[in-house]
Amino acid sequence: MDGVEFRHVSFGYAAGARVLDDLTVTIGAGEVLALVGASGTGKSTLLKLVNRMLVPDAGAVYVQGKDTREWDPIRLRRSIGYVIQDVGLFPHLPVSDNIAVVPRLEQWPVDAVAARVRELLALVGLPPEEFADRWPDELSGGQRQRVGVARALAADPPVLLMDEPFGALDPVTRRQLHNEFRRIQARVGKCVILVTHDMVEARLLGDHVGVMERGRLIWCGPPTEIDASTDPAVRELLDAASLPSSLPRATA
Repeated sequence: MDGVEFRHVSFGYAAGARVLDDLTVTIGAGEVLALVGASGTGKSTLLKLVNRMLVPDAGAVYVQGKDTREWDPIRLRRSIGYVIQDVGLFPHLPVSDNIAVVPRLEQWPVDAVAARVRELLALVGLPPEEFADRWPDELSGGQRQRVGVARALAADPPVLLMDEPFGALDPVTRRQLHNEFRRIQARVGKCVILVTHDMVEARLLGDHVGVMERGRLIWCGPPTEIDASTDPAVRELLDAASLPSSLPRATA
């Protein structure tokens, strides 16, 4: 199958409890699974299992229908785009060269690389004539995040992993990038796993929302159906997302 599939996956570090426990979920081509839950519930570990930074203790993870243990690790990671919260742009390279890293590793022709860089900068809303030659420290946080998305898409990977990609941004920029992400995903149709602590963000961006609790996927379904859940952990996340933006000042 296209996309990513977890089949009864469990994982734990040598000296600790299980981080993931009997997890089964499928994310098809063109679908966005937004994973939400408290810190330490296994969300980022799940991403590392997809690109074989980690290997399951039990069960299997399939990418494009192939067990990750059967992939060459380099080939697997170059077929997966990765976007993280702090972006991780190379400070010694201009924007165009940051985006071009994987296509050059894949030995694309020079003209094809240049055309791809221009295409992606336009796709993420950064005019190439203005931004291609800028250095990362000349960009705002939102602009750096856009470049990070462009870099992740550079070699046209079928799978995109996003680990708290908008978490460090101010609310206005964050909402702008939410809209940009939805526009870009409508065009490129990747299989996306997005990790967030924010239930509002998960519901806005996910075709499906998955709620993690102590290494287990306790709820997964369309965002329009999650309000019906009676699970206490799900209700806690929903209640936190509905808190007023300003709380009354405490009195002495």
